[in-house]
Amino acid sequence: SSEVLEAIENVIEDVLKSLAQKKAPVLTLANRSGWRNIEFKDSVGLQMIPHCTTKQIRSDCPRSAPKFALMLKILSMIYKMVQTNTYATKRDIYYSDTLLFGSQSVVDNIINDISCMLKIPRRSLHILSTTKGFVAGNLSYTEEDGTKVNCTCGASAVTVPSNVQGIKNLISHAKFMLIVEKDATFQRLLDDDFCNKLSPCIMITGRGVPDLNTRLLVRKLWDTFQIPIFTLMDADPHGVEIMCIYKYGSVSMSFEAHHLTVPSIKWLGLLPSDLERLNIRKDVLIPFTKQDQNKLASIQKRPYIACQPMWKKELEIMAASKLKAEIQVLTSLSSDYLSRVYLPNKLQFGGWL
Repeated sequence: SSEVLEAIENVIEDVLKSLAQKKAPVLTLANRSGWRNIEFKDSVGLQMIPHCTTKQIRSDCPRSAPKFALMLKILSMIYKMVQTNTYATKRDIYYSDTLLFGSQSVVDNIINDISCMLKIPRRSLHILSTTKGFVAGNLSYTEEDGTKVNCTCGASAVTVPSNVQGIKNLISHAKFMLIVEKDATFQRLLDDDFCNKLSPCIMITGRGVPDLNTRLLVRKLWDTFQIPIFTLMDADPHGVEIMCIYKYGSVSMSFEAHHLTVPSIKWLGLLPSDLERLNIRKDVLIPFTKQDQNKLASIQKRPYIACQPMWKKELEIMAASKLKAEIQVLTSLSSDYLSRVYLPNKLQFGGWL
């Protein structure tokens, strides 16, 4: 915490120095949104380059002055929380002054900018993000406050902890981990008792695009148990995008890639080639929208696709067919096809990429 306080003091000291010299204070931020500042490394995924382009938040420019003020406001809140060892969620910060902040996304963006500017992970700034992910299966751990959590498959899952760094005593006999894109599929597998039927496993869902805590938990489980991790996604550009976030990270959070990505993640399904292989009827598939076409084209250009020839092939099949499929299409074969046939066969015979 002394490191965090010192980093904030340095920023404020620079502001005071500028004022003393009768200059307008400026905050300098790394440019988080551009691919130009990103490099791809097999072992890490997408990470920010050391000398990346920056942008200035000036206090004397009408366009950036409000952001400058909000950054100082949130820095002062972080400083107090670190001093008093208290925590707040991003939501708490927004609701402390909704008129001032205007919207939750403004707060989220500024917190990421501050984390990147100070080069300090968000958890160390005493800011917790609200969790939306679930975890189930062969796993137990102790939360920071001493609460013992057992995820062993009942019909209900456990919410991903809001302070993943603080969990300890992780115990599991799982043979693999399965990341499921959607909540509905995750619940279906829970109902079918999938975690125990085949061999003990851990199942996680970020319920769509994963939040930070879900990504941190996947990474922590990988660091702890080093078991294979598979993803089960819809066969559409959005599903591929979500899988890439778990595996390689995202552009906007590339400055934290080292804590968040798991490059060894495998694509288990639903593969575009599976649709042909299983003779899925064309009438249960969904035609591409213009948005799907654009997203797929942008994914195909990304640096990590070049080093994944098998993935490249699958994306080409998807692009040629201009059709997408949700995991639920497997119910057109039989109601429990996913847990009874599809997943056991894939896991047994190595049907992943």
